[in-house]
Amino acid sequence: MKFGVLRFPGSCDDVDALLAARRVGDAELLWHGERDLKGADAIVVPGGFSYGDYLRAGSIARFSPVMESVIAFAGDGGLVLGICNGFQVLCEAKLLPGALLPNSNLRFTFRQVELEVVQEQTAFTCACGLDGPSPVVLSIPAKHSWGRYYADEQTLADMEGRGQVLLRYAPGHNFNGSSNDIAGVSNERGNVFGLMPHPEHAVDELTGSKDGLCIFASMCLAVEAARV
Repeated sequence: MKFGVLRFPGSCDDVDALLAARRVGDAELLWHGERDLKGADAIVVPGGFSYGDYLRAGSIARFSPVMESVIAFAGDGGLVLGICNGFQVLCEAKLLPGALLPNSNLRFTFRQVELEVVQEQTAFTCACGLDGPSPVVLSIPAKHSWGRYYADEQTLADMEGRGQVLLRYAPGHNFNGSSNDIAGVSNERGNVFGLMPHPEHAVDELTGSKDGLCIFASMCLAVEAARV
């Protein structure tokens, strides 16, 4: 199992994502200006400030050469994970529905949040809570200015009905004002997933939580299962 972790000018969490992915498989950085995904079985679009967040968060990165390959990869059913700025990039690329708007408090905010796993049997959550109680609650840090998930009412209703909402902020933890307390969503096919909190910063008990590791482990299990 090999992860490809994108690196844009302005990425600041690419190395953490790389190291997190290497806890469950192999991983390699992929430069934004190249189209070669180097045989990756799954792609991670990391957090940060791609291209300085000029114009709008994720709007320039969406047109980078590597994203042309990622869009084609996703179209072929490949797994793609977008974290924070990566979530914004995937929405800009129309790989995920909705948009990320400024936090309701209009400030950059960093805090540890609790997330409820809404859908447990997906390629991004199947390893979460394997040995624990249900429903599964993850403790993962979040840090962003533009993290308020928004979609129109019909889109939200359709997403809820199709099971595309995978993670939801637990009561009292939706600091950014996201619609329906949404923290992470997938596409209809279920192979593209974006979330604003940072699972790559929660992969070791020394940092206070290793709950985020289950996201990467789930992707690894899904890829291995597809090979059988």
